[in-house]
Amino acid sequence: MDNQGSNNFNNNQGGVAHDANFWNPNPVTQSQGFQPQSTQPQGYQAQGYQSQEALQSQSSQYQTSQSQAFQPQNFQPQNFQSLAQSNSFQTTPINNFQSSASANTNNLLNKDFNIMTDEEKKEAERIARAKNRVDLLKTIGLIVVSLLAVLFIGLFIWMTLKWSEASTNVQGKIDVAVAEAKNQLQAKLENEFAEKEQYPFLTFSGPADFGSLTFEYPKNWSVYIPDDASRGGEFNAYLNPGQVNVVSDTTIMALRVSIRTEQIDSVLEDYNRKVQDGEMTVASKVVNKVNVNVFTGKLDNDYQGIVCIFKIRDKTAILRTDSSNVFRENFEKILSTIRFNS
Repeated sequence: MDNQGSNNFNNNQGGVAHDANFWNPNPVTQSQGFQPQSTQPQGYQAQGYQSQEALQSQSSQYQTSQSQAFQPQNFQPQNFQSLAQSNSFQTTPINNFQSSASANTNNLLNKDFNIMTDEEKKEAERIARAKNRVDLLKTIGLIVVSLLAVLFIGLFIWMTLKWSEASTNVQGKIDVAVAEAKNQLQAKLENEFAEKEQYPFLTFSGPADFGSLTFEYPKNWSVYIPDDASRGGEFNAYLNPGQVNVVSDTTIMALRVSIRTEQIDSVLEDYNRKVQDGEMTVASKVVNKVNVNVFTGKLDNDYQGIVCIFKIRDKTAILRTDSSNVFRENFEKILSTIRFNS
């Protein structure tokens, strides 16, 4: 019975075929065949749905393109290589990755801390500590560079001032130095002169041909040299306090100096005879690092005196005082200062 009711229902429809899509109100006849039609308006078909004629046209075009898509004679390796080198096969550069990581870091630090996950908070704290360390190192470096710059600037200013002072005061300093040198020299000369004035002795200098005999004698003594020894012969000199008395054998002289060409042995014979006769005594004394004989006793003029005899080169030097009681101390001082060229 159900089938009959169904047939009656179909018969009552008048043979008119309806679309299976009940939302399509437009019926089509049997002669036209079943063609699905879009329920959307024409303006909506432009966005994704097309008519049957358009679908057939696209199907024919697709078959034509598929028939021409691959032909062995048109295949070339270069096209495949260019395809492999297209953007679909390219890898991301390292700098793009670094810029992406930097952008992610900045985004993480700019993100609200309260809405971060635990892992994001830990990562943010690690990044913040790293940035703080970098900032601290930068600050320390800046401080060190600043201190070095201040130090170099200070040294430069100090050297500039020194150079300026030296360049502007060179002449003044030279004048001051010259004046100080003159004052020092003058003071030195005055001191030497004062010392010489206070020093109670003067220096006697004999001729160079006779061994350059020198010794010190009291400065209140006078010196008399009667003959020029450069003419040859003997050299004689007479020294006496105040002024020199008339030269004679009977005159008392504080010091008689004689350099003879006579050999020393012949000169010593007379004094050794007086030693044997008991009129004189002999003693050895070091004069100018040489042992010499010193005779003390009765002289030829019957005065009690002291005689020192020593050799100078090929000559004989005789120093004598006519009064051993008055001039003994001065005579010994003179012997201690004797110098000559042997």
